[in-house]
Amino acid sequence: MAYINSLDMGNTPFLSEIEKKAIESYVPIIKKETQRLLKFLLAERKPRKILEIGAAVGFSAIIMAENSPEDAHITTIENYEKRIAIARDNIKKSGYDEKITLLEGNAEDILPGLEPGYDMIFIDAAKAQYPYYLEEARRLMTGDALLMADNCLQEGDIFESKFVVTRRDRTIHKRMREFLYNISHDGDFRSVILPVGDGVTLAVKER
Repeated sequence: MAYINSLDMGNTPFLSEIEKKAIESYVPIIKKETQRLLKFLLAERKPRKILEIGAAVGFSAIIMAENSPEDAHITTIENYEKRIAIARDNIKKSGYDEKITLLEGNAEDILPGLEPGYDMIFIDAAKAQYPYYLEEARRLMTGDALLMADNCLQEGDIFESKFVVTRRDRTIHKRMREFLYNISHDGDFRSVILPVGDGVTLAVKER
């Protein structure tokens, strides 16, 4: 993996600085392998209406703004108050504040109020809520839209019996397995689970 990462062209200096500060502050952001996959998918799909569930400090939203068509728009949701202020500042400094809309609050409260029409949805929020996010994504996605969900392998815990996983993580383990089963057996989606980063699930909604 180190060799593959060494081939990466990297990010803009501003994104690299956000990434550095996030890592130093233990803020979860997408891994380098996942960043490359996201950029590739954006280049191939050219989505114009993107929804991100889980902004953190705005890192991945800015990646999507940089690598999507000029007329694209990203709506991103964040609940954690301390990160909201940082995300808003990063988005403003990036120069993409007109291309990115940051919604503050619980995704569970915000998603039902959004109108359908997204051609890409990126999920990287509370892992125990992934089954719920899937149902909202189904409603919000256009036909042939792309769903990308991060951290689906939970650092390998997803392969283990629930009795091996620490008690505090068992709900996440159960819900993530539920999400992976549902999306793999759902007739509305064509999906694949990739061992990229901490596990990425990709799904395309059938027309």
